[in-house]
Amino acid sequence: MADDTEIPQGQSAYRRLLDEIRSGALAPGARLREIELAERLGISRTPVREAIRQLESDGLVTHLPRQGATIRSLDHAEVVELYEMRAVLEGTAARLAARAASDLELAELAALNAELAAVPAGAQAREINRIFHRTLIEAARNRFLIKAMSALQKTLLILGPTTLAEPDRAVAAVAEHGAVLEALRARDGAGAEAAMRAHVEAALSARIRGMRSRELPMEDEA
Repeated sequence: MADDTEIPQGQSAYRRLLDEIRSGALAPGARLREIELAERLGISRTPVREAIRQLESDGLVTHLPRQGATIRSLDHAEVVELYEMRAVLEGTAARLAARAASDLELAELAALNAELAAVPAGAQAREINRIFHRTLIEAARNRFLIKAMSALQKTLLILGPTTLAEPDRAVAAVAEHGAVLEALRARDGAGAEAAMRAHVEAALSARIRGMRSRELPMEDEA
């Protein structure tokens, strides 16, 4: 009986830890101590251990000497490589969606982008943006692409909140989505792919700027 209850607890713990990585509550370098997590989540150590193993399988957790399970950190080269793959996969998804997306899906994408334009930068904008991209990927009608993108998105979680936390970036993203939508409506596969690649490249530029700003030393007060 205990095993039956621990299996869903392990999945629940896994999802909660994923959410904390996505929000930035568990940042790169954070240690995952089984006892502390079990107490905080109100469960035993066994499902916590299961959740940590699953995060390690996803590539989100590594084991460091004398520290144990730790949220992975990505260097600049790895971030660039991730976004390069994102550009390939989402660009391909946009090209396929130009052919396969229904009028209803295109209307849903337009509605999501309009909603994104109407909300302030922050958690709500990030969620709408996530749904927009998921909807577009599903509209490509390619199960292998969806699977590959899902794996990539898990690794991207290590970066924490999206760049849409910045108001200027949120405004630019809406315009970039609009360019993708225009090509989708025209059933222009090449144009949709090019617009999506440009969107991902702009997101990478914003991400790199954010990483560099956090690395700058504090200026001495005058």
